[in-house]
Amino acid sequence: MMDRRSWTLIIVLGAIWGASFLLIEIGLRDLAPGLLAWTRIALAAIVLMAWAKMSGVLAGLSRRMSMIMVLAAVQVAGPFLLIAVGQQEITSSLAGILMTTAPIFGAVLAVWVDHEERSSGLRLVGVILGFAGVVVLLGLDLDGSAMALLGGLAVVLAGFGYAVGGFIVKHRFHDYHPIGVAAAVMTGSAVWLTPAAIASVPSAAPDAGPILAVVTLGIVGTGLAFAIYYALFASVGPARTLLVAYLIPGFAVIYGATLLGESVTPVTVIGLALILAGSWLAAEGRLPWRPRALPGAVAEQGADFVPLVPGSGAELVEDADQARST
Repeated sequence: MMDRRSWTLIIVLGAIWGASFLLIEIGLRDLAPGLLAWTRIALAAIVLMAWAKMSGVLAGLSRRMSMIMVLAAVQVAGPFLLIAVGQQEITSSLAGILMTTAPIFGAVLAVWVDHEERSSGLRLVGVILGFAGVVVLLGLDLDGSAMALLGGLAVVLAGFGYAVGGFIVKHRFHDYHPIGVAAAVMTGSAVWLTPAAIASVPSAAPDAGPILAVVTLGIVGTGLAFAIYYALFASVGPARTLLVAYLIPGFAVIYGATLLGESVTPVTVIGLALILAGSWLAAEGRLPWRPRALPGAVAEQGADFVPLVPGSGAELVEDADQARST
């Protein structure tokens, strides 16, 4: 059982990560996607690298720099840039919903890359439901313009990157401390996006609002969020901590509707419900009221595989922790 403090931290974490899309929307008012993504990542890299050095968890990672740079491109630099590009054309609430496709893509990719995570039974039903939700949102909830469709697809592609990166971490970095991996990958991601940032420096100084939004996104949305995430991981374990993944899109919709005046249509609600239900089934392989599989059956059921979704960077470390615990 979780105590009140643990539930409070999970809700706070969902609120922080759900706000990422709101902060991106504000930052895009004055900053181009490349500069916004780079600034966010660079700030997060500073926080995480300082944390990793103080904790002494960077040992051995220098020997894996080529794979770290691949992971940085696939799971941070590429997705963060795609999310920012996509949000130029779609609302922050829709972006938050579409990002929950990560565990669905994970379940699909597992058919080829990870036999322990293969989809069957309810997990396969979840994949189908999740993609039905994406089709509903992209086909019915956009304004019909080609640019809006491309923006939505960019965010979905970011979710695909998170899923691919999750498997890379699980199979290539399970022997390394997750904070060290996250710090190194964030640093590599900043390197990848430096040319895009330089090319998109604005001719006039941005207003205070967009600057504050991006600074908050980098420091609070990643630094503070990581601290909360690991406190939860240590106190209540991975399975309960992963409940936060299902709070994020709800917070994204609430923020977008109340603070940005974004419309929430019945189609939005239906698409959100389909994707959330599909994500749960694809990741858990069970109905919510059914008990979790016994530890000996986890590898067979794939019950703990949930790449986190919110552009938070937490996807970098979840599978590494799970691999260590098993």
